[in-house]
Amino acid sequence: MWCGRTRALLRMSGLWPIGVLGRRPLNCSAASLAGSNSPRCWNCGGLGGPLRGDRFFCPQCRALQPPDPTRDYFSLMDCNRSFRVDTAKLQHRYQQLQRLIHPDFFSQRSQTEKDLSEKHSTLVNDAYETLLAPLSRGLYLLKLCGVEIPEGTDYEVDSQFLMEIMEINEKLAEAQGETAMKEMESIVRAKQKELTDNVSRAFERALCSQAGILRWGWNHPRDATFEL
Repeated sequence: MWCGRTRALLRMSGLWPIGVLGRRPLNCSAASLAGSNSPRCWNCGGLGGPLRGDRFFCPQCRALQPPDPTRDYFSLMDCNRSFRVDTAKLQHRYQQLQRLIHPDFFSQRSQTEKDLSEKHSTLVNDAYETLLAPLSRGLYLLKLCGVEIPEGTDYEVDSQFLMEIMEINEKLAEAQGETAMKEMESIVRAKQKELTDNVSRAFERALCSQAGILRWGWNHPRDATFEL
């Protein structure tokens, strides 16, 4: 029982790497709308699709339209393009969109609309999962700002933070009983919040070189399962 909880806490602790990505200011301007001609509905040929904003259906024939290729996840999920996200609002938006475009609601529609609903639903799922977790949200925000960090990239680890994590890991290994484990859980969550706040401030200051420390910064609390 204790081993399972210890492994969960260890996964939460992670490491906080510091990379040098170059001091370029963030440029998070949205992609410009391509072309000036209004798209036409695939079904009736009327002006309507693919549509901008939340108009997923052709205003004339009500056929589901293809996803808007110009929208990023923040726009789709009705969130400000920021590291700070209201997760309750995000969840509400996710449920709202799934009530509109989930494939279950298109079982009696044309094959084209069935296929389009699958695309929309997959896109909404990806957007929700990406923006829900701080790590994936930060990496996605960096990507929108022109900074991509390849998988497996190694960075110089801050020695002070590494020592803190080693100390926490040692205490976890020695922890005995429910009270000790709850105390360590509180310590890890406090450190996690501190790191999250640091990254959020880095994004607000628009310094890619500081925001780049995200890569292996932490795991979101929901990724760790604490056994009772």
